[in-house]
Amino acid sequence: MHSAFYRFTPLPDAVAAAATLRTLAAELFGAITVAPEGLNGAVAGPLPALQAFEAALQRADVLGGAFAGMPFKHSACVTPPYARLKVLVKPEIVALGLPEAAALPWPDAADATHLSPQQWREMLRRQAAGEAEGPGVVLLDNRNHFEFRLGHFKGAEDPGVRHFRDFVAYVEAHAPGWREAQRPVAMYCTGGIRCDKTAPWLQSLGLQVLQLEGGILNYFQQLPDAAQDWQGECFVFDKRIALNAALEETPTTAEQVFDEADPGEAWRLARAKRLDAF
Repeated sequence: MHSAFYRFTPLPDAVAAAATLRTLAAELFGAITVAPEGLNGAVAGPLPALQAFEAALQRADVLGGAFAGMPFKHSACVTPPYARLKVLVKPEIVALGLPEAAALPWPDAADATHLSPQQWREMLRRQAAGEAEGPGVVLLDNRNHFEFRLGHFKGAEDPGVRHFRDFVAYVEAHAPGWREAQRPVAMYCTGGIRCDKTAPWLQSLGLQVLQLEGGILNYFQQLPDAAQDWQGECFVFDKRIALNAALEETPTTAEQVFDEADPGEAWRLARAKRLDAF
């Protein structure tokens, strides 16, 4: 079983937090990033070990109770997703190269910008039916170009991201038009973390922001018929490569995901091949 999770919360001693996490996740495989702004992780292992880890991480006496009630997004595994456990300490749990990031408000995963999967579906329905007020929302995919190419919500815009600075450039180029037309920006990503991190920046540009709570994985987890709103597959950053809308591993290979002729993707394909050897 695979579990993905994150939370923005102050961790004054990220090094000590990482040591605690190494102990808690000792029976699992995966990658956890710890930073002063919180943690971001994806781990996999036998269900009992995974449940024990999630329960321990949420205890009141672990890391000051900072992760009590943290949501976890689960999916089954045929291919073992990871070969080992890595717990890394970094300056940020997700680096997006946002301008003046230090001056932005703290990301809030529970604020009013978030739409539940059910609310998101209703927004998509109204948009498709022409029932949305005004010019409608900008449905923005907040992921890499190759992820969008593999699969996306129907009607979504692709910012063409090959490096995180490309998303910033795309938004800056289009923000004046969106703002003038009073179009809300409804964005989504795989698990929600990129949207939570970028939402305060988009708001600082004078944009009304909406975001899918828990990202694509939560949408698939909450709605058994998610395939009616989704086109293609969802890329995941582990050895499974891709999932369908039922959170099932697909036979898609790294060679089918990445364009080797694209310099922005060739290195990702080379890395995937290296990881596949372990």
